[in-house]
Amino acid sequence: MPTSKSDLKKLTKLGKKSSASRTLEVFPNHAPKGSMEVTLECTEFTCRCPLTGQPDYATIEIEYKPDKYVVESKSMKLYLETYREEGVFHEHLAVDIGKDFVKFVKPLECEVKVMFNVRGGIAISAEWEYKK
Repeated sequence: MPTSKSDLKKLTKLGKKSSASRTLEVFPNHAPKGSMEVTLECTEFTCRCPLTGQPDYATIEIEYKPDKYVVESKSMKLYLETYREEGVFHEHLAVDIGKDFVKFVKPLECEVKVMFNVRGGIAISAEWEYKK
């Protein structure tokens, strides 16, 4: 089934200028419940150390099984960009992104992986999971 005009009605970020809000937009899922898995991968994520303010770079991967809605990818990109100048511990980031994702998208299942580049000789990865 192709994307219909009614699928686009509530989308406000796609094709528009960037806004710095931490919200995610969704569109209707046309697949039968539980039959699709979606993976989002951001290889250019940046934030800052909450103590030193030094930049941290990471790959963020979000895997989820949509229920009624699928996340609109540009809104996800803009959401992740809101962390660019924010100080956040890596482990907290996985939880924060995951909880926001569940709040807006309401998936059946969701896993958020944050894989930070080496800094000071240590690479940190953290995972957060949700099942409805």
